[in-house]
Amino acid sequence: MAKVIIAIHGLGNKPPKEQLEQWGKAAIEEGIRNLGLKFEMPEFVLVYWADILYDKPQSRDEKDKDSPYYLDEVYTKAPESYKTGPHEIRQKVLHLFKKMVYRIFLKKDYELRYAFVSQKLLHKYFYELEVYFTGDGDFKSDFNLQVKNKITGRLIEVLKKHHDDEIMLIAHSMGSIIAFDVLSFFENDVNVDTFATMGAPLGAPFVMSRIAAHSKSIYGKVKLQTPETVRRHWFNFSDIRDKIALDYKLADDFAANSHGVKCVDKLVTNTYVMDGVANPHKSFGYLRTPEFIRVLKEFTQE
Repeated sequence: MAKVIIAIHGLGNKPPKEQLEQWGKAAIEEGIRNLGLKFEMPEFVLVYWADILYDKPQSRDEKDKDSPYYLDEVYTKAPESYKTGPHEIRQKVLHLFKKMVYRIFLKKDYELRYAFVSQKLLHKYFYELEVYFTGDGDFKSDFNLQVKNKITGRLIEVLKKHHDDEIMLIAHSMGSIIAFDVLSFFENDVNVDTFATMGAPLGAPFVMSRIAAHSKSIYGKVKLQTPETVRRHWFNFSDIRDKIALDYKLADDFAANSHGVKCVDKLVTNTYVMDGVANPHKSFGYLRTPEFIRVLKEFTQE
């Protein structure tokens, strides 16, 4: 049985698939070198879906910085010196913020209060999520449902192709929502050995509410848990400065599945910098963190 890494990207338009896949592999290889480790990396497969929503990829030839085709962040190696301050205060603030936000926006049954607020925020800041989320539920759109099915279909197709392999599934940003949906509600005939979420917004109230509603419609009750298709591990990697993953402790939100797999949260330092500007949400920075590389090493050697 071969081992394979399947990755799915997150929000926004992207450079061409081959380029993004190459940069993802380069980030992992950089992380392996930084730890002084030597092991063979499994096959790396990228599930690419940006082309479903954008008619052409990002390019260095695009000069308009406001264009969705402008390539503003490329893979760069980690700077030799990267310092971040202590995060104890930020952790406490985020903990209190989470309790307050949940109390305001979520009812006890995880039904969402003030749904119109979430819709306005999605419409203004998260185009891809808005399209994906309006493919079902109270704001259903037939066109967006087709788009959502195409996006989930891309991941399902790749998972089925590697049905007989040991799979590590890496999901970044919005990709974690897509992957969680597929593993929980769309595809039961797949086994994922290790599920790795990075910069995941799965703990956001509007996402939790949606997962709860889906599980209730399918199972007759709210089930917030590790997907049954995850057989051995779920690791959630978050940088505490990552504004997309403000709820960095998913272990508090999702129960173990019937295999006993519980989410394990890992706080990391995302070292991605472009032109002197740090982006602690960038996938390349997550993929080279020591914490992820050690998980990958364990996956390759189990």
